[in-house]
Amino acid sequence: MRAAVAGRAGRERELTLLDRGELAIDPLPAAVRLLGCTLESDTPEGTVAVRLVEVEAYRGADDPASHCFRGRTPRNTVMFGPAGHLYVYFVYGMHFCANVSCLDVDEPGGVLMRAGEVVSDLATAHVRRPTARKAADLARGPARLASLLGLGRAQNGLDVTDPTSPVRLRAGEPVDPADVRSGPRVGVAAAHELPWRFWLDDSPAVSQYRPGRGDPRHTGRAG
Repeated sequence: MRAAVAGRAGRERELTLLDRGELAIDPLPAAVRLLGCTLESDTPEGTVAVRLVEVEAYRGADDPASHCFRGRTPRNTVMFGPAGHLYVYFVYGMHFCANVSCLDVDEPGGVLMRAGEVVSDLATAHVRRPTARKAADLARGPARLASLLGLGRAQNGLDVTDPTSPVRLRAGEPVDPADVRSGPRVGVAAAHELPWRFWLDDSPAVSQYRPGRGDPRHTGRAG
């Protein structure tokens, strides 16, 4: 009987969406909270889900690396709240990346989802990303994650805390702080010294660090 109750409780936890209130906070603690959570998306090939293992925090007016640094535009309006919505943008003329909005209405902030481990059917995931050589590469990096989950312009603004949304954010158990590492954000030219990237130390899906052009570690070479 106890085993049945425990199993049912476990399934209920798996099905619980992350509460919007857990995201209506400063992007830094929101980023850490997102580690271990599951982002799932209904794609033409079936539902694909990843456990988030790497994220980056971005604020607004006090963060020159943020898309909101110079104020609200038609492009970045999702980042101005409410919390719990997807901000999907096109970068380098070839890739989409996806953030989850944080803070309250009119307070811009968000968390970029950089990498995840596939926790749904691997065969379906490989159909969506056939060039991935191994499971750890399926969502290793923000562009790969967005591609795997089918996140593009049509998904911009979706509420990931809504059970009827085609993209949903499932609450994971808060991760052990001892497993979390932090360091500079990847590829940003401004505010490159801020350690606002967070990742789970033991995950092979965490992406490789690449400094931005403003970072003195930048060599001009990729990789």
